[in-house]
Amino acid sequence: MKLYEKLIQLATPWADGRTVKELRFGLGYSCAELDDGRMGVACTLLTDNASSCTHVMSAGQIAGSSAETILSWLGNDNNLERAAGLAVFNALNAEKSRNFIDGEAISLLKIKPDDHVVMVGYFAPVVPAIKATGCRFEVVELNPEKPDVISPDEGFKALGQCDVAIITATSIINGTCDGLLQALGRNRAAVILGPSTPMCSEAFAGTRITQLSGSYVVDKNAVKTVISEGGGTRLLKKYLRFNNVMV
Repeated sequence: MKLYEKLIQLATPWADGRTVKELRFGLGYSCAELDDGRMGVACTLLTDNASSCTHVMSAGQIAGSSAETILSWLGNDNNLERAAGLAVFNALNAEKSRNFIDGEAISLLKIKPDDHVVMVGYFAPVVPAIKATGCRFEVVELNPEKPDVISPDEGFKALGQCDVAIITATSIINGTCDGLLQALGRNRAAVILGPSTPMCSEAFAGTRITQLSGSYVVDKNAVKTVISEGGGTRLLKKYLRFNNVMV
């Protein structure tokens, strides 16, 4: 079963009777607010092959839709619709009882000097802490101008050999997450990282992921404003609560 199928299967019972009050697509992030006030966020990724200035054909008709309907968009080909589906999942999951672990996400990985660490997606703020451990560090990133970057082909091989993997939650939205999870081979630790992360250990049971490090909305009005005005993680973080769940 693919990850998006697991997410839909897990959250469909939670969506019973719930509707989407509001959906916003910002330039950096998107958010979904349910009729009961819960909210989730997910990274915005435009679909590369958009043939017009309309990116979501149902725009103008989404508010009031069932949460289950928008959740099912996780299986669509449109990146914006997948982001909406993930935001709805995160909203539905927002108040579930989880065994949260406090702490900085990278510190919990306990990286050692002799570790081989592979990062998928460039998380600039945490790179200095990783390098300070003295580990062997490589980044799988489409932008070759960023430091320590290896190609996607090299990256899949490296994921199969690394000790620690750090994978962006954006991979769920662009459809690459399943391939990345399958590439993992001998790692002792692996984290899905970023505000979009679905903080649900059940979804990653049977994979080599050991940690989920994501966010919950604590000030929904501020989050909506920042998202609507083009803000990203740096501006959103003061209105989010970051936490960790072990798988």
